[in-house]
Amino acid sequence: MSFWVSGQQLAIWRTKARQEAIALTISPDEVDWLLQMWTDVDKLSLRLGSFESRSQIAIPKPWSVLNELWQTRLEDKCPIQYVAGFSPWRNFVLKVSPAVLIPRPETELIIDWLYQEKEINFKLGQGNWVDLGTGSGAIALGLARCFPQARIFAVDTSLDALAIAQENAQNYGLSDRIEFFHGSWWTPLARLQGQIQGMISNPPYIPRSMIAGLQPEVVHHEPHLALDGGEDGLVAVRHLIETAPDYLVAGGLWLVEIMAGQAPLVAELLENQGQYQSIQILKDLADIERFVVAYRI
Repeated sequence: MSFWVSGQQLAIWRTKARQEAIALTISPDEVDWLLQMWTDVDKLSLRLGSFESRSQIAIPKPWSVLNELWQTRLEDKCPIQYVAGFSPWRNFVLKVSPAVLIPRPETELIIDWLYQEKEINFKLGQGNWVDLGTGSGAIALGLARCFPQARIFAVDTSLDALAIAQENAQNYGLSDRIEFFHGSWWTPLARLQGQIQGMISNPPYIPRSMIAGLQPEVVHHEPHLALDGGEDGLVAVRHLIETAPDYLVAGGLWLVEIMAGQAPLVAELLENQGQYQSIQILKDLADIERFVVAYRI
């Protein structure tokens, strides 16, 4: 079923919404971003105002519903991605909900780095790869595109998250390349011990005591299961360090995203575990040590 709004009505709402955003110290650019997610009006049309002359613009839900969703952004500090129901990530537009962590731009660098690395080490493009704690499925989809010859396995402990990840894979025609499993970390993949070419994870890494101090958009709306890394933020990371050698092939890759300040300790934990080599710390675009990479001996 289609719903419609006139360009003039949309323009009046846009002006009001931008004013409301500014009054609440929310970026007015979110209004235009939202309109680009909900309609076929592009950035240039918004800037020039050329969309105002259109008699009909298609919208995904009744106008009253969309306006109510915008009010949840203003009143409840609901993240704009949850309001829209989608979040751009790399060359995907992924379905998201409060059941999944909103995929961040810095996580895109994992896939960027893998594209570069496979040019050096052609073996990386083969075999089995896992995305542990897949959430929206962003990393799994990125892996499937990066390694078209590989088999991708994605695991999450949340059934709601898995449903979203599976829908995202289906929307991009990657369902036949990715197998989804419900469970905690490696548990549902016991049959693959010693057969994994690469493990990627963006685990919960925020120290529990810090969560209450995060932005309201995060602490009140994003799933704490994907945020809470225990007392020091490294409970899940330690588990992955200890268990991954049972699953990785010789030379298999271990890559985990972490928060600022954790990299030296994670590198030390990998070194002390005794079954990893070529340990590297990678920085994001803000020059923050964001990822740690190692290879199984």
